[in-house]
Amino acid sequence: MKKLTGQDRSITSRWRPATQAVRGGTARSNYGETSEALFLTSGYAYDCAGDAAARFAGDQQGMTYSRLQNPTVEMLEQRIALLEGAEACRTMASGMAAMTAALLCQLSQGDHIVAGRAAFGSCRWLTDTLLPRFGITATIIDARDNDAWRAAILPNTKLFFFETPANPTLDVVDLEAVCRIAKDAGILTVVDNAFATPLLQRPMDYGADVVAYSATKMMDGQGRVLAGAVCGTADFIENTLLSFTRNTGPTLSAFNAWVVLKGLETLDLRIRRQSENALKVAQFLEKRVPRLLYPGLASHPQHDLAMKQMSAGGTILSLYLDGGRAQAHALLDALELVDISNNIGDSRSLMTHPASTTHSGLSEAVRAEMGVEEGMLRLNIGLEDPEDVIEDFDRALKAVGL
Repeated sequence: MKKLTGQDRSITSRWRPATQAVRGGTARSNYGETSEALFLTSGYAYDCAGDAAARFAGDQQGMTYSRLQNPTVEMLEQRIALLEGAEACRTMASGMAAMTAALLCQLSQGDHIVAGRAAFGSCRWLTDTLLPRFGITATIIDARDNDAWRAAILPNTKLFFFETPANPTLDVVDLEAVCRIAKDAGILTVVDNAFATPLLQRPMDYGADVVAYSATKMMDGQGRVLAGAVCGTADFIENTLLSFTRNTGPTLSAFNAWVVLKGLETLDLRIRRQSENALKVAQFLEKRVPRLLYPGLASHPQHDLAMKQMSAGGTILSLYLDGGRAQAHALLDALELVDISNNIGDSRSLMTHPASTTHSGLSEAVRAEMGVEEGMLRLNIGLEDPEDVIEDFDRALKAVGL
């Protein structure tokens, strides 16, 4: 069997995203399979001892161990890199493994970072709890305020870290402005782009250095497996990130990589249809709840910026009820079609109460700082007929007095 190498990048880079999502990174064995092969192996054999030594020395191309390389995983990495417009990509066992690796691989004791206040609960745990244990300090700011980024820079600031749109408040960060501030100061930017995916937004087009993903979300998109990815320059991936992942082992399984490859084939179709559905549901809910946030609505405070950076509003919206946790939980319990789940990016519509689930590990003060209120609910819109979702909410809202 010949070595599974990637395609000619000079060709695949010219393809449009929908084509790259189906065919990018594909490599075939001598069997000529049309679908990507699933290589379930932990190790690899060598023709001779000299070959083994040469591969470990980096003098010969080829696989050595599936903690480092696997043909199926490599195809996924090449496909995501193409979609992102990045030179290289490394995949991880989960989205949080990707976020953790993207930060720790390049930070040391005494370093400082600036991070957006609105973030997934586990990402705030990284900046607020984990990094300080290693002598790395963080300044948390309102990422929507460009001047706040500049004001927070210290002599030892190493990187900026933020999400846009942010989870779960849907804060939108001005990618071009913030990345320019970072570059002018010699600081690297790490952007969590899970809500948008590279099909709706490519942060590197605006100057971002590193883009990280929970590929569990829209990339798989059907609630099946966990996966994460980090994209960047070849130098960053090979000389900064790889040594960290090689020795700490947040490895993506070949099976999960294969599932995400299958998910990517329909990503363009799914995210555009789900964004269309989300807009319809948001337009309905906006008239029924005290407050609603969705980047695709003109009522979103950063709608113009969002539409400048994104080709659609995405699949996630957040709504706020005046009745606090009790009313929020009552609405969840009254739904019949929409599932109560803390996942997002699924083809099914899902809703959760962040204050008691995804952000429950944060203090009440931190949640208040982020805008995660007791009456807040985060909604992922799926592929169901949006009229069915609207009817479900219409009935459930009436049941809780709205």
